Amino acid sequence: QVQLVESGGAEVQAGGSLRLSCAASGRPLSMYNMGWFRQAPGKERELVAYISRQTSYADSVKDRFTVSRDNDKNLVYLHMNNLQHEDTAVYYCAARITDTGAYNYWGQGTQVTVSS
Repeated sequence: QVQLVESGGAEVQAGGSLRLSCAASGRPLSMYNMGWFRQAPGKERELVAYISRQTSYADSVKDRFTVSRDNDKNLVYLHMNNLQHEDTAVYYCAARITDTGAYNYWGQGTQVTVSS
C-alpha cells in the first residue's frame, strides 16, 4: 500500500499563490492515478484536480490550478494561482490504481486559508 502526506498549506491573501505537495511512500507513485480534493466547512468534499495520463479540473479552479507529478521524486503537486476566499478548505490528495472508481488511499489533508 501507499502512504500519502500533503504539505504546503498556509494562509494567503486573495490573489496569492500556493503550491501543495503530496509525498508518497511505500510504493511507486507511478502506479497510481492521483486526485486532489478539498473540503470546506459545512460542504461536501469535492474533486478539484485529477492526473492520470491526462489532467482534468473542476470548473471552479480551471485556469487557476495546475496538477503535476514527479514520479522520480514520488511527488504530486497542486499549483494554485489567483486564490480566492472560496478556495479556503482542507486539501487532500488521494490515489487509486484504476482510472475510475473509489480512491484507495488518502492523505491527512493540509489547510489552505485565503483571506480577503
